[in-house]
Amino acid sequence: MREYQVAAVDEVADHESLSDAVYLNAEQYPDTVSFRRKAGTDWVDLTAREFAGQVTSVAKGLIAAGVRKGDRVALLSRTRFEWTVIDYAVAAVGGTTVPIYETSSPEQVHWILSDSEAVAVVVESDAHRAEVDKLRGQLPVLQHVWQIAPSAGESAVELLSSLGASVDADEVTRRRVEVGADDLATLIYTSGTTGRPKGCALTHRNLLTELKTATIVFGEMMSAESSLLLFLPLAHVLAKIIQCGGIYTRTTIGHVSDTKNLIDDLAAFRPTFVLSVPRVFEKVFNGARQKAHAEGKGAIFDAAAATAERWSRAQPSPGPLLRLQHAVFDKLVYGKLRAALGGQCVAAVSGGAPLGARLGHFFLGVGLPVYEGYGLTETSGGATVNTPGAQRIGTVGRPLAGTTVRIARDGEILVRGDLVFLGYWHNEDATAEAISDGWFHTGDLGELDDDGYLTITGRKKELIVTAGGKNVAPAGLEDRLRAHPLISQCMVVGDGQPFIAALITLDPEALPGWRDQHDKTTSGDPADPHDLLEDPELLGEIELAVQEANKAVSHAEGIKKYRVLPVDFTESGGELTPTLKLKRAVVTKTYAAEIAALYSS
Repeated sequence: MREYQVAAVDEVADHESLSDAVYLNAEQYPDTVSFRRKAGTDWVDLTAREFAGQVTSVAKGLIAAGVRKGDRVALLSRTRFEWTVIDYAVAAVGGTTVPIYETSSPEQVHWILSDSEAVAVVVESDAHRAEVDKLRGQLPVLQHVWQIAPSAGESAVELLSSLGASVDADEVTRRRVEVGADDLATLIYTSGTTGRPKGCALTHRNLLTELKTATIVFGEMMSAESSLLLFLPLAHVLAKIIQCGGIYTRTTIGHVSDTKNLIDDLAAFRPTFVLSVPRVFEKVFNGARQKAHAEGKGAIFDAAAATAERWSRAQPSPGPLLRLQHAVFDKLVYGKLRAALGGQCVAAVSGGAPLGARLGHFFLGVGLPVYEGYGLTETSGGATVNTPGAQRIGTVGRPLAGTTVRIARDGEILVRGDLVFLGYWHNEDATAEAISDGWFHTGDLGELDDDGYLTITGRKKELIVTAGGKNVAPAGLEDRLRAHPLISQCMVVGDGQPFIAALITLDPEALPGWRDQHDKTTSGDPADPHDLLEDPELLGEIELAVQEANKAVSHAEGIKKYRVLPVDFTESGGELTPTLKLKRAVVTKTYAAEIAALYSS
């Protein structure tokens, strides 16, 4: 058993709550640009004073509507500025925000609204409203439905502001100062890779502990001189805590609801740092590589990528030849990659899944360090993180201040500290199973080195045990395979079987370019892989990717057979969660015949 603890550096006082920062900023730094809102192709500044005014107006409306301290208010919307206003207004009146992914199914929406006993829900679109209206008869506690972007009529912000016009602002102040650190701030329902989502009860203390410690170690990235463009779902704890940290540190924040034009938005907004999940970083790398090869510059890009990785691995003392090569490629390649993010981005934060050492070294080598961390909703976001002053690529960093990480005898990662949640809402059995003797059992497997850096080795419930008794953690193989430009998703299988196999899907964004390079024309959609499933050249590339992935494991753990599927795993198809994690049970059921075929011959 191994354990590593980092001492606390900034305690949370009992009277503190999340909305304090909104009003402190308005009082002490009223003209600071807190947000930049997109208006057409332009970005319009919004000051701390103006933001606090909008939060107060919506909070007055919530009071007028009868929302009391402790009441749950659900938010069913994409990432947008109004989400943030409403979230902080709910916090100001002592309510509890219940985020719901805007892609959630009607069954999931019903479950979350019912289980949380939400008294109100704020939806984004007409489709969301119609969905909730169909459920109203099954939700006796639900009293109000407000809409952020209706096709006609007042928006939720306008309606609530009008509703609360007669409420004195002092009433908001009175309600706000009654909120303490141990009051419930949010109920975030896990995305549910298995079974029904469980509501994670997070207090103001949990979230303040997380944001205070994280903003100290990321001081240069999150400050009044910094800017952040949020495009991850705010229903996810990582985006939520980064948003709260941005407001706490007076970082200028922008929101993007639709990521189809993300590169253009990044170029226009010019953030100093970005927050994303590994799949986005993979797509940035693969997209740049694909474009270079399509333009006949593939050899240059590949040499630049290899140099970036070598340069990173050689730190802090790369040799003179490597420094010269790096400087040349900085002008030819790296600078263009940085320009694609707006030209001012100095770093990025990655979470939600393993990034992989190869990508970590590549981005550090091009001048955009990606600080990878680890945590769950139950730990208020990150429990460990790499930082500008302490980064070890290939790990997920060291515990945040005030947090202890322990590796149990069976390899499970345990976490203790003020960032650990209260428990699961209305689920004492699940809480007792997850928290024992003050330790939260994450379900993930990992290793701690002597300096406290944590490496994730797999997920306890996802361990595959072959017929020969070999334990195989699938995550490492899957991460390596997904790094290939042609591969979108994959799932390693083999539980109870004689060998390890895999289901592989192709990236529809990469296929058209690959077809052009290999003269594989089609009369149909070039992103459709159906005509390529038996193509020798394509299968040859997949075979090489599998062989490369197998180098990381023993022969018994390696992939012996695989099947390329005709469709990708997607959130809309039910195979992925909103944070792009595999729903293994769904994939196993949907593709049972394909899995059986892998072992039938």
